[in-house]
Amino acid sequence: MPEYAKFTEDMKKTHTILIPDMLPVHFRLLIAIFESAGYRMELLTNDSRAVVDEGLKNVHNDSCYPALLVIGQFMDALNSGKYDPDKTALLITQTGGGCRASNYIHLLRKAVDKNYPQVPVVSLNFSGLEKDSAFKITAPMFLKMLYAVLYGDLMMTCYNKCRAYEINKGESKKMLDKWENRLGNIFRSGSKMFLRTKKIYTDILNDFAKIELSKEKKIRVGIVGEIYVKYSPLANNHLEDFLISEGCEPVVPSLLEFVMYCAAGTFNDAKLYDHVTKDSIFNKIGYDLIYAKQKELISVMKKQGSFEPLHDFEHLRKLADKYINQGVVMGEGWLIPAEMAALAKSGVENIICTQPFGCLPNHIVAKGMSRAIKQDNPNANIVAIDYDPGATRVNQENRIKLMLANARM
Repeated sequence: MPEYAKFTEDMKKTHTILIPDMLPVHFRLLIAIFESAGYRMELLTNDSRAVVDEGLKNVHNDSCYPALLVIGQFMDALNSGKYDPDKTALLITQTGGGCRASNYIHLLRKAVDKNYPQVPVVSLNFSGLEKDSAFKITAPMFLKMLYAVLYGDLMMTCYNKCRAYEINKGESKKMLDKWENRLGNIFRSGSKMFLRTKKIYTDILNDFAKIELSKEKKIRVGIVGEIYVKYSPLANNHLEDFLISEGCEPVVPSLLEFVMYCAAGTFNDAKLYDHVTKDSIFNKIGYDLIYAKQKELISVMKKQGSFEPLHDFEHLRKLADKYINQGVVMGEGWLIPAEMAALAKSGVENIICTQPFGCLPNHIVAKGMSRAIKQDNPNANIVAIDYDPGATRVNQENRIKLMLANARM
């Protein structure tokens, strides 16, 4: 096994860690948390065709599209000359689950080692992988990251709603920038202000509620699917922007749902296989904490009343049980049919399922379950869109336009 560059304690002072562009709203808050711990980070925004070309050069084409894009984005950034390879590190997430994505860090290291062997690759994970790195997540940082996800979900929900109907174009983006900066400064300062959740939630909701919106009735379109393609503008060809341009309101499920899905997987397995472990007990405790925080946010949203509350995760689990066993946890597993059912039952009957071409778990739990969901929800209009280097944006958008034409009929 070749020896690759490792991220050391000294590098915290000298290196900039590059972050792939997956969740622009959430990741800016997470970067602020790491900056408060002494790390220097930058969110990549390069999204030209060169990103895909670099991915194709460095990743075998039987790997999934998210791996190709993340590795391509990193290599394109390193090749740009903007970053000093002697003072740059890369960060990639690992869920630790059965999806091949947990192993893409090795593909990235192999790609980097060809031209930039001095650049270390850092793993962000909560499953005990990559223990020899100086990149550590402490308990206080984990708590802050949980709040960043909650705040990010709330801002994403309000922003998507408002920009679909805003009368003064750009007003929603200004409000989003205002709250990203405010919360980022709170996290960077080390202040415990972020714990005043009810007040901050209410202030965010009230601020977005002040934006003047049209009364026009628009088609609401839910976006579900593989975690990276679902959220990343780079991966889904700026799907939310396209839906806005087509006169629709994009409805994107919260990131917290995926976090809770991962947490529930371990204690669910312990129950299914009658094998309780320390990890399953720990994950159940963590899940209960996160669920309590989700219920608090939902309660504030209901009380304020301007925006539709997030889906209660226990409600999602009950919906999943109607269609698929919760033991199906490969990739996004039972979460995708649960989110599709929840959207359909809440009035968001038009649903786009985004998936990397050839992603077997997604094809089984998304395409495979859509018929059962349609039978239960006759008005559901579900279309699966494949994303890969050979799928043209025009073709993807034409398929979505066809779905919207059916919706308007």
